[in-house]
Amino acid sequence: MNSSFWHQRWENNEIGFHEGKPNQLLVKYFHELSVAKGRWIFVPLCGKTLDISWLLSRGYRVAGAELSQLAIEQLFMELGMQPEIETVGNVEHWSANNLDIFVGDIFAMSGKMLGPIDAVYDRAALVAFPEDLRNRYAAHLMEMTGKAPQLLICYDYDQSLMEGPPFSVSNDEVHRHYAATYDLTPLASTEVSGGLKGKGPARENVWLLKRGER
Repeated sequence: MNSSFWHQRWENNEIGFHEGKPNQLLVKYFHELSVAKGRWIFVPLCGKTLDISWLLSRGYRVAGAELSQLAIEQLFMELGMQPEIETVGNVEHWSANNLDIFVGDIFAMSGKMLGPIDAVYDRAALVAFPEDLRNRYAAHLMEMTGKAPQLLICYDYDQSLMEGPPFSVSNDEVHRHYAATYDLTPLASTEVSGGLKGKGPARENVWLLKRGER
């Protein structure tokens, strides 16, 4: 899977992953991060998610990363914001009103570009990467955000039933990526109604990742 896959999905409006309202698991469990208003929340592979609007409306500042410029053009248009755009390294930085989006390859980003992050909300990133990239992504995310706490949402299902994305990320895999750095708390595990894309049973799992005393 490469960048052309995602560009094509946005160009063809094949964005079934885009929810038409703020994610209910975010709404229900965001408070578990215990982040004060005015702090920075990072949303990797954000698309034009309405979760950004929800976070902004509650007084948070939001940073995001997204490969598709088309998605971010739509995001700012739907928010009614006119962004300032500058090139930073190999990505573009779009900014306006407590919102900073970096358009390009997330692996081309650095902590210096991103600035201090207080928490990460990952609903669409870990599950978007195939297995051979998830290790790299998890390590890069922790380095880039200074190991900020995370609210992580992922799917667990029989990968043989469909190719993904979203890919299946088991509880064991979450531990492999993050248990050496964070204390992991499972917050919820719910069955996906009707199965994932109608192809088989799946569970949607919510994790709180916070650094404890080590």
